[in-house]
Amino acid sequence: MPIYEYYCADCRKRVNVFFRTMSEASDEAARCPNCEGARLRRLVSRVALLKSEESRLDNLADPSLMSGLENEDPRALANFMRKMSGEMGEPLDAEMSEVLDRLEAGESPESIDQAFPDVGADSGMDMGGAFGDDDF
Repeated sequence: MPIYEYYCADCRKRVNVFFRTMSEASDEAARCPNCEGARLRRLVSRVALLKSEESRLDNLADPSLMSGLENEDPRALANFMRKMSGEMGEPLDAEMSEVLDRLEAGESPESIDQAFPDVGADSGMDMGGAFGDDDF
């Protein structure tokens, strides 16, 4: 079943149009699923690239990603954690997003650990120890 992306000039939205067969698929036959408009312009669809776990870990080993961690910079820790989440394909929950927002604002990991004592508890992660002397 082919799926094509279009921009609808009538409702000004990006839409997906499904066709039952390849022979049915044509720009003339396409109709907007939102407004039934026929003024559609076909778009180039986004492409997803599958990565192996090894290539994801290689991307995380990039030295530029680690810059700032040695200086105990909370912003660098937040950046690293967001990139790690993206590379591993695991979305952040609302509570962890707030923790990272607070790190990006410059708040210390210790004060965040006091405000969110349960974050990372299941994994054994201690935010307050994120920059401890034992880590370096």
